[in-house]
Amino acid sequence: MTTTQRGPTLVETPPQGYPHQGGAKDRPPGGPPTGRIARVVAAGLILALTLALGFAAGRFGGSPATLRSATPGAVGHPDHEPAGLQVSRDGFTLALDTSALAAGRAGELAFRITDAAGVPVTAFQPIHERLMHLVLVSRDLTDYRHVHPELDADGTWRAAVTPAAAGPLRAIADFWPVGASRQVTLGVDVAVPGRYAPRPPEQPQETIVVDGYTVTLDGGLRPGEANQVLVWLGRDGRPVNDLQPHLGAYGHLVALRHGDLAYLHVHPAAASRPSSVVAFSVQVPSAGTYRLFFEFRHLDVVHVAAFTVTA
Repeated sequence: MTTTQRGPTLVETPPQGYPHQGGAKDRPPGGPPTGRIARVVAAGLILALTLALGFAAGRFGGSPATLRSATPGAVGHPDHEPAGLQVSRDGFTLALDTSALAAGRAGELAFRITDAAGVPVTAFQPIHERLMHLVLVSRDLTDYRHVHPELDADGTWRAAVTPAAAGPLRAIADFWPVGASRQVTLGVDVAVPGRYAPRPPEQPQETIVVDGYTVTLDGGLRPGEANQVLVWLGRDGRPVNDLQPHLGAYGHLVALRHGDLAYLHVHPAAASRPSSVVAFSVQVPSAGTYRLFFEFRHLDVVHVAAFTVTA
């Protein structure tokens, strides 16, 4: 399946010569090794080398940026409970100042994070180079974007938004207030009036093409278990070995569960330098169908590849 990104919306079309199984002659030259056994062996070698290089960088003077990008595992709450399902949690509330947005029109989403007394919070500490991570996604998971709002002095966050279509838009805010014991993830629905025609979940696909990049997702998900997921990148028949850091890492993976949009934000395993394969450890909270959005930066442009995976 070929995925091209038009603004914030991912539009999928039938594949053109990129089968999901087959021999070496059927694989894009920049893709992963052919055959399940070969790929598992390659994955193990790559992950071992990645971790070894990350350890060596930390021991022998890796830069702070390298060490930040080497944080493995899921970012968020250590108990792995679903995030983004509550509008209030841990004494904080996501309060919308915007009542609705218009489909296809540029608008502004304004909101505040308030404390237990209803007072807007104005002091936040950075998480992966930003004070606020805001994921905006349609309920059918076809319209996705990851933005970083601006903070006013009075505690109001503002982000420019152009919804692709009518229907509920989920806003998931990921932040860490100064003085809080851990980061907080809150979610709320934003109204986008009009006729809502949700699309069914996309079928699982192993390899897609987005913005000219061949992206392959390798590895499954099992509820309640940490699973290795690898993302392979190729372009013009060659591996992409020169990824740029994006928010302090060589890639990000946002997982959203179909139905309720339970949220996971995952960062890659340790890496002291870029590679054409990015390794993640992903633990989903339950059985179900998940949409995985892989974000990567190359040639100063951020791209998003979306996959459907059933756990």
